[in-house]
Amino acid sequence: MSSTVWRNWSRIESVTPARVAYPGSPDEVVQAIAAARADGLRVKPIGAGHSFTGIAVAPGVQLDLRNLQGVLAVDSQRHRVKLAAGTHLYRLPELLKPYGLALQNMGDIDAQTIAGATSTGTHGTGHAFGGLATQIVALTLATADGGILEVSSDANPELLDAARVGLGALGVLLDITVQCVPAFQLQAIEKPEPLAEVLAQWEQRATAVDHFEFYWFPHTKTALTKSNTRLPMDAPRKPLGGFQRWLDDDFMSNTLFNGVCHLGKAVPALTPPINRLAQRLTNNREFTDVSTSVFTTKREVRFREMEYALPREEVPDVLRALDRLITQNGWRISFPVEVRAAAPDDLWLSTAHGRETGYVAIHRFFKEDPHTYFRLAEQIFRAHGGRPHWGKMHYQDASTLAPTYPRFGDFLAVRDRLDPERVFANDYLDRVLGA
Repeated sequence: MSSTVWRNWSRIESVTPARVAYPGSPDEVVQAIAAARADGLRVKPIGAGHSFTGIAVAPGVQLDLRNLQGVLAVDSQRHRVKLAAGTHLYRLPELLKPYGLALQNMGDIDAQTIAGATSTGTHGTGHAFGGLATQIVALTLATADGGILEVSSDANPELLDAARVGLGALGVLLDITVQCVPAFQLQAIEKPEPLAEVLAQWEQRATAVDHFEFYWFPHTKTALTKSNTRLPMDAPRKPLGGFQRWLDDDFMSNTLFNGVCHLGKAVPALTPPINRLAQRLTNNREFTDVSTSVFTTKREVRFREMEYALPREEVPDVLRALDRLITQNGWRISFPVEVRAAAPDDLWLSTAHGRETGYVAIHRFFKEDPHTYFRLAEQIFRAHGGRPHWGKMHYQDASTLAPTYPRFGDFLAVRDRLDPERVFANDYLDRVLGA
């Protein structure tokens, strides 16, 4: 065990834990929890630190799950794979390839661990596809009382819809069994289009293909659309060339964009013309590749993010309101707004619980103060029935969140049952769930 300063990826949260443990087995997780309780300390596991909130901040005992990785079991007949909780999403292509399997959907970042991504409600896009946690069919928790709890449709099934998006409040995830699908390809069509037209046709566009999303750079009138169609693995593959991928996804999206963000911070007046130039330089491109190569992109420029889940039909009005907000305040926003869609689900604390959902994410460069922009944008999101992503910045607490989730009280009851002494709590969970 050792202790040092921990910071999350966005550099907005930091803590010096009382101690750090690196368990290499479920039994060692149980032992670390017992030792923490004996010393009167709280316990929080960490993964990649990619949440923008303080959900993983551990002033007491920080459990680093880097030694709990890999495939633990495979049910080839049912396409189910049990993964150790600390397995990073970027490892899944290599881990699942021998079995011809893939996740049915992914977000656009794969730095997270499977436990962190699912616990915070991470999602991708696609009107018929739920977030990553909807793909969980079983999981194992190390609980506050020193036990190991199996949760599935066969074991403790009443806990499954609470634990799949558990916020780390119910116990420490040891493993997750995921319902995979046969590996597939995606045909990707990416092109700039007039923002007004995309918003006017939002519902049609969001449901016309398997996976649709778009980006909008403030100070422009253009949406950068991405339409992905699922294809079998034996369909003709037409990947991007090595140079084209480097130019678009490495140099333009990371190296050059990093310089642009620094320039925009130093000289804010340059941001609008730079954004207009950026959207004009965006190439039309069409390619077909394995799903993971299309879903995910490299993100090296640090930022802060707020994302809200909205009733899908509210998305156009929210984008128009954000445009007015930015213009009226004379802000210079270099980072784009990201818009996606997802299917409804039954998970108690899923942001898509019970409704067709659209997601709107706003960002600021990590060296810029995001709070004024985010606080006023949040007023728009909340006025349109929004729910904040659990792993991204927001300013709500239990009193305002509870009315937006029909099963919020049921989740709290499960928390009271599994962690009555709040061994797994921290300041963030005290705020959003209540102490």
